[in-house]
Amino acid sequence: MPRTAVFDLDGTLVDSAPDIHAALDRLVAEEGRPPFTRAEVTGMIGDGVRALIERAAAARDLPFSEALLARFTADYTARAAEATALFPGIAAALDALAGLGWRLAVCTNKPAAATAALLAALGLDGRFAAVGGGDSFPVRKPDPGHLLGTLAAAGGDPARAVMIGDHRNDVLAARGAGLPCLFAGWGYGTLAMAEGAAGIARSPAQLVPLLRDLLP
Repeated sequence: MPRTAVFDLDGTLVDSAPDIHAALDRLVAEEGRPPFTRAEVTGMIGDGVRALIERAAAARDLPFSEALLARFTADYTARAAEATALFPGIAAALDALAGLGWRLAVCTNKPAAATAALLAALGLDGRFAAVGGGDSFPVRKPDPGHLLGTLAAAGGDPARAVMIGDHRNDVLAARGAGLPCLFAGWGYGTLAMAEGAAGIARSPAQLVPLLRDLLP
């Protein structure tokens, strides 16, 4: 059975904060509210789009509504790749892992439609054996069912898989699924979120050697 690397998306594979930030600023500007700082935005990423908009609304003294969520989702999905890019070194790491026979998958709390649009815009559609979005299953990270569902869709074996992510949700999902988690130290999460991870990769260049150590 091939080894499988299951990646988080935002803050792990891609630096998506610029486009999320821009979409949030457009949303609150329509309501007459001031823009966000980048630190505010990165601190709200990781728990899915509903939590993102709930936090953004609360931060700008706006009532949360389904209409607000729908407006953001439509706007962001249409413009998700204007400034988003792979983190430096990620493309090389994916190429190296594929060359070593690893199966690749994505498990993200971002909605599936926005995820698909972003991966396509970055030329990564078809690169992964499976992509599990935040609405692809009845549960999402930190529930291990999200990770295990994505892994099953990729044809992977939990005993031969590693989760890579930059958020506590990735660590918790991996722990619940019985997988090691490699924490992406270059991402949006704080290093305190790495508690319980099997290791910390400080840069994408460290991914391949650390993954090979975890699953020889």
